[in-house]
Parts: sequence; C-alpha cells; structure tokens
Amino acid sequence: MVIDKVKKVNEEEKNKSRNEKAADMMIGKWVKCDSCKEIIYKEDLHKNYSICPYCGKYFRLSSRRRIRQIADEGTFKEIGEDILTKDPLNFDGYLRKVNLLKEKTKISEAVKCGICEIEGEKTVLAVMDGNFLMGSMGSAVGERITLAIETAIKKKLPLVIFCVSGGARMQEGLVSLMQMAKTSAAIDKLNKAGLLYISVLTDPTTGGVTASFASLGDIILAEPKALIGFAGPRVIEQTIKKTLPEGFQSSEFLLEHGFIDKIVERKDMKETIAKLIRMHK
Repeated sequence: MVIDKVKKVNEEEKNKSRNEKAADMMIGKWVKCDSCKEIIYKEDLHKNYSICPYCGKYFRLSSRRRIRQIADEGTFKEIGEDILTKDPLNFDGYLRKVNLLKEKTKISEAVKCGICEIEGEKTVLAVMDGNFLMGSMGSAVGERITLAIETAIKKKLPLVIFCVSGGARMQEGLVSLMQMAKTSAAIDKLNKAGLLYISVLTDPTTGGVTASFASLGDIILAEPKALIGFAGPRVIEQTIKKTLPEGFQSSEFLLEHGFIDKIVERKDMKETIAKLIRMHK
C-alpha cells in the first residue's frame, strides 16, 4: 500500500514536471509587443519581417535573421570569424561576460561579415547584432568591419553595412575609440577606389558607430522610427541648455534634415539595395 502511494506521488510529480515544461515551451513561442502590448505568435512575427502586425513596431533583428532576409539563400560566406574579443585593459569580468553571451547568442562577436549575393549582385555584407553587448564596438568589431572594407576593395565589390550599436565598448577604453579612426580611414580608401558603400541605420545606431563608418555611406538608408544619434537627448539638452524638438534623433527627423537619403521598410530593403547596386555598377 505504501509503495503504491509512493509510486502515485512520483507519477504525479513527473506529470507536473512535464506539464510545466510544455507550458514553458508554449510561453517561448509567443512574444509581447512593448509598444501596443499585444501578444504575437513568434512564427507569425518572423513571417512579417519581425514587424508587429498590430501597430507596425519594428522588432530588432539578430544578425543571422537579417542575413537571411538580405542575402540570397546559401550565398553568404563569412569572413573574419576568427577575429575574437581581446581584453586590453584586463577589465574585471569582461571576458566571462563575453563567453556567456557567445553561448546565449550563438555568435562570437557583435558583427558578422561576409561575401554574399543580393538578388544576384555579389556584395560584401556586414551586419551588426544588438544582442551582443548592444552591438558595441570593441577592437574585434572594428577589425572585422575593417576586414570587410578591405575585402570589398580587394575584390572590387560594393559594401553594405547594417548598423545597430550602443556605441564604443567601455570595457576596452581608448582601444575601442581607436576603431572610429581605423574604420573611417578604411572607408576613405574604399571611396578612393571608386566603390559603392551603402550604410543602413537601424534602431538604435548611436555613439562611436554613428560618429564613424555609419555616417560615411555614399548612400545612407534607415529603417522607420529608428533611433539615430551620437549622445542621448538628455545629455544634449543639458549641454546646449535647450529643449530638443519633437522626434529628434528619429530616422524621420533626420531624413527631413538631410542626414539620411531614404527611409526603407524592411520588406523592401533587399530589393532597394539590389537596385542601388545595379544603378552604380
């Protein structure tokens, strides 16, 4: 009798564990829009280019998903994956955090670079990833971007960079800031070689990335309602002692003031980039 009761309790515990696991799996299949608060089935969200079907909010994309949207299937060949994070300042806990992020995101740094085809047009493509330390630019990110630029020059190919970043990576200090000069100098060489550079600004593009290669495109595109700027609005207001206009640092505001050339919806981005590349061949 006692044995039967123990078996019954064990079976109930197993069933409870299975039910909790199933519930967790279901929870993992849904996402809440932080704009309209609607609950969206993840598969439907991905089919809609990761745009909320209720309010039109753009969800941030991982580098892998962005590459799948832009590059022709099976054409992306990664370069620079062996360029990995360094710890020049021996910053406490930095490499440990980086290693945890590698496991969580399944990528090795905040940018993926490679050669691909976009509607049949061979292109060097670099895609930053905000899931990895908010796309911050350390030495490895700067070196990978520079490698992508140098590859475009060597192979005489157009360059497309999708930017998303919180700015320079504080854990690498001055070494991080030096990447602004390095990438800008490389873009200058690309320009002198007469090659096309398309910069695509996504939400958010800020700090040292905005102040360097992100703003140096021959053509600068942006996604709708993207936050684009150098310092945050509060810092700017405190510095200039003035209230900033409404919508300041949005892609719409910057288009109106001539900083970017065109706002492109995500579903049209691949076609638009391909057309621009063909126009400039």
